[in-house]
Amino acid sequence: MNSSGVLKKGTDYSVPACRSFMPRATMAVDRAVCPLFQHPDSGAGPRPASLVKAPNGFTLLEVLVATVIMGIAVAGLLNTLSTASRNAAHLTEYDRATLLAKSKMDELLVDQTLPRNTPLEGTFPPAESGGVPAGWTATVTAFETTPGAGRGQWVVDRIALEIWWMSGSTRRAFSLEAFRRSIL
Repeated sequence: MNSSGVLKKGTDYSVPACRSFMPRATMAVDRAVCPLFQHPDSGAGPRPASLVKAPNGFTLLEVLVATVIMGIAVAGLLNTLSTASRNAAHLTEYDRATLLAKSKMDELLVDQTLPRNTPLEGTFPPAESGGVPAGWTATVTAFETTPGAGRGQWVVDRIALEIWWMSGSTRRAFSLEAFRRSIL
């Protein structure tokens, strides 16, 4: 560089001391020529290791590992949903059967003309059973009477009711019983 502050041709300004030889007037030129003043992302010259950036994005291995982990998680979630759906279907069947049993038991408790010690049975209409084949069997028996009781005397009847329904090809059932006061 000469005394007027103009850069000389052929001078190596890449050395660390290049800044000390340049006057302030040539600072803009100084940044363009001297590597000490170049921005690390400008792409000119070597950079210190602390300023080197990692490449953006993911490697193929990272994507494959993430995909496998996500696949395992989704498979577990689908299994859980399948089990929950199956349990909900069973609960719906039992709820429907419980409502049918309550309705039929109420009918049997009110009807005083039912014969004792005779099996009674029937089926529920598809509209009541949700389209599932379902039915019932019941027996009325004298549970407790007074000693020497005869016609016209009070008695406690036991009504045993079994509700059945088809769950696929399996017949499911549950039983319940109730007691009522009646006359022999």
